[in-house]
Amino acid sequence: MRIVVQEAPFDMGAEANAFAAGDDAANGAIVTFTGVVRDLATGDLDVMEIEHYPGMTERALTKIATEAQSRWSLGDVLVIHRHGRLAPGDRIMMVATASPHRKDAFEAAEYLMDYLKSRAPFWKKEITNAGADWVAAKDEDEDALSRW
Repeated sequence: MRIVVQEAPFDMGAEANAFAAGDDAANGAIVTFTGVVRDLATGDLDVMEIEHYPGMTERALTKIATEAQSRWSLGDVLVIHRHGRLAPGDRIMMVATASPHRKDAFEAAEYLMDYLKSRAPFWKKEITNAGADWVAAKDEDEDALSRW
Protein backbone atom coordinates (compact mmCIF):
# COMPACT_ATOMS: atom_id res chain seq x y z
CA MET A 1 0.00 0.00 0.00
CA ARG A 2 1.23 3.46 -0.87
CA ILE A 3 -0.48 6.68 0.23
CA VAL A 4 0.91 9.97 -1.06
CA VAL A 5 -0.28 13.52 -0.39
CA GLN A 6 1.83 15.97 -2.35
CA GLU A 7 1.84 19.40 -3.92
CA ALA A 8 3.85 18.43 -7.01
CA PRO A 9 2.25 17.06 -10.17
CA PHE A 10 2.51 13.31 -10.77
CA ASP A 11 3.04 11.30 -13.92
CA MET A 12 0.05 8.96 -14.10
CA GLY A 13 1.75 6.70 -16.66
CA ALA A 14 4.87 6.28 -14.56
CA GLU A 15 2.79 5.74 -11.42
CA ALA A 16 0.59 3.13 -13.14
CA ASN A 17 3.62 1.32 -14.56
CA ALA A 18 5.37 1.27 -11.19
CA PHE A 19 2.20 0.03 -9.51
CA ALA A 20 1.73 -2.71 -12.14
CA ALA A 21 5.31 -3.85 -11.67
CA GLY A 22 4.44 -4.94 -8.11
CA ASP A 23 3.71 -8.48 -6.94
CA ASP A 24 2.37 -10.23 -10.08
CA ALA A 25 1.03 -13.17 -8.08
CA ALA A 26 -1.71 -10.95 -6.62
CA ASN A 27 -2.44 -8.99 -9.77
CA GLY A 28 -4.97 -10.62 -12.06
CA ALA A 29 -6.54 -7.19 -12.52
CA ILE A 30 -5.28 -3.64 -12.11
CA VAL A 31 -7.68 -0.71 -12.10
CA THR A 32 -6.50 2.89 -12.20
CA PHE A 33 -8.43 6.14 -12.06
CA THR A 34 -7.07 9.65 -12.33
CA GLY A 35 -9.16 12.67 -11.38
CA VAL A 36 -8.75 16.02 -13.12
CA VAL A 37 -9.69 19.49 -11.87
CA ARG A 38 -12.92 20.47 -13.63
CA ASP A 39 -14.62 23.80 -14.04
CA LEU A 40 -18.28 22.83 -13.92
CA ALA A 41 -19.77 25.31 -11.49
CA THR A 42 -19.05 28.66 -13.11
CA GLY A 43 -17.07 28.12 -16.30
CA ASP A 44 -14.47 30.66 -15.20
CA LEU A 45 -12.36 28.82 -12.63
CA ASP A 46 -8.86 30.28 -12.37
CA VAL A 47 -7.49 27.90 -9.74
CA MET A 48 -8.61 25.50 -7.06
CA GLU A 49 -6.81 25.67 -3.74
CA ILE A 50 -6.73 22.42 -1.78
CA GLU A 51 -5.81 22.45 1.89
CA HIS A 52 -5.20 19.59 4.30
CA TYR A 53 -3.62 18.84 7.67
CA PRO A 54 -0.38 16.88 7.19
CA GLY A 55 -0.35 13.69 9.20
CA MET A 56 -4.09 13.65 9.77
CA THR A 57 -4.85 13.36 6.07
CA GLU A 58 -2.37 10.54 5.47
CA ARG A 59 -3.72 8.63 8.49
CA ALA A 60 -7.30 8.98 7.21
CA LEU A 61 -6.33 7.80 3.71
CA THR A 62 -4.35 4.88 5.12
CA LYS A 63 -7.33 3.88 7.25
CA ILE A 64 -9.73 3.82 4.30
CA ALA A 65 -7.22 1.99 2.08
CA THR A 66 -6.75 -0.61 4.83
CA GLU A 67 -10.54 -0.95 5.05
CA ALA A 68 -10.69 -1.52 1.29
CA GLN A 69 -8.06 -4.24 1.61
CA SER A 70 -10.13 -5.96 4.30
CA ARG A 71 -13.37 -5.77 2.26
CA TRP A 72 -11.98 -6.92 -1.09
CA SER A 73 -9.26 -9.32 -2.15
CA LEU A 74 -6.55 -6.80 -3.00
CA GLY A 75 -2.88 -7.34 -3.64
CA ASP A 76 -2.03 -3.65 -3.51
CA VAL A 77 -3.50 -0.14 -3.26
CA LEU A 78 -2.18 3.25 -4.36
CA VAL A 79 -3.72 6.61 -3.47
CA ILE A 80 -2.15 9.88 -4.61
CA HIS A 81 -3.83 13.20 -3.83
CA ARG A 82 -2.49 16.65 -4.49
CA HIS A 83 -2.83 19.84 -2.47
CA GLY A 84 -1.99 23.45 -3.16
CA ARG A 85 -3.02 25.52 -6.20
CA LEU A 86 -4.30 23.55 -9.18
CA ALA A 87 -5.64 24.82 -12.49
CA PRO A 88 -8.44 23.31 -14.57
CA GLY A 89 -7.05 20.27 -16.36
CA ASP A 90 -4.46 19.49 -13.66
CA ARG A 91 -4.41 15.98 -12.27
CA ILE A 92 -5.72 16.11 -8.72
CA MET A 93 -5.71 12.47 -7.60
CA MET A 94 -5.04 8.88 -8.61
CA VAL A 95 -6.29 5.58 -7.25
CA ALA A 96 -4.97 2.17 -8.28
CA THR A 97 -6.04 -1.24 -7.04
CA ALA A 98 -4.63 -4.66 -7.83
CA SER A 99 -6.50 -7.89 -7.25
CA PRO A 100 -6.62 -11.46 -8.50
CA HIS A 101 -10.18 -10.64 -9.65
CA ARG A 102 -11.42 -7.68 -11.72
CA LYS A 103 -14.65 -7.27 -9.72
CA ASP A 104 -12.70 -6.70 -6.51
CA ALA A 105 -10.28 -4.31 -8.23
CA PHE A 106 -13.11 -2.23 -9.74
CA GLU A 107 -15.27 -2.14 -6.61
CA ALA A 108 -12.39 -1.25 -4.32
CA ALA A 109 -11.28 1.53 -6.68
CA GLU A 110 -14.82 2.95 -6.78
CA TYR A 111 -15.06 2.76 -2.99
CA LEU A 112 -11.79 4.67 -2.60
CA MET A 113 -12.84 7.28 -5.16
CA ASP A 114 -16.19 7.79 -3.44
CA TYR A 115 -14.43 8.23 -0.11
CA LEU A 116 -11.94 10.72 -1.56
CA LYS A 117 -14.75 12.76 -3.11
CA SER A 118 -16.95 12.97 -0.02
CA ARG A 119 -15.05 12.27 3.20
CA ALA A 120 -11.30 12.63 2.79
CA PRO A 121 -9.99 15.52 4.89
CA PHE A 122 -9.27 17.99 2.11
CA TRP A 123 -10.77 21.47 1.84
CA LYS A 124 -11.23 22.94 -1.62
CA LYS A 125 -11.67 26.58 -2.56
CA GLU A 126 -12.55 27.68 -6.09
CA ILE A 127 -11.03 30.99 -7.14
CA THR A 128 -12.52 32.93 -10.06
CA ASN A 129 -12.44 36.54 -11.24
CA ALA A 130 -15.57 37.06 -9.14
CA GLY A 131 -13.93 35.90 -5.90
CA ALA A 132 -13.35 32.73 -3.91
CA ASP A 133 -15.81 30.14 -2.59
CA TRP A 134 -15.29 26.99 -0.56
CA VAL A 135 -16.60 23.88 -2.32
CA ALA A 136 -19.52 22.40 -0.36
CA ALA A 137 -20.23 18.69 -0.08
CA LYS A 138 -22.80 17.45 -2.58
CA ASP A 139 -25.68 15.13 -1.76
CA GLU A 140 -24.87 12.88 -4.72
CA ASP A 141 -21.32 12.36 -3.39
CA GLU A 142 -22.70 11.26 -0.02
CA ASP A 143 -25.23 9.03 -1.78
CA ALA A 144 -22.43 7.38 -3.74
CA LEU A 145 -20.52 6.61 -0.55
CA SER A 146 -23.61 5.34 1.26
CA ARG A 147 -23.91 2.38 -1.11
CA TRP A 148 -20.83 0.85 0.46
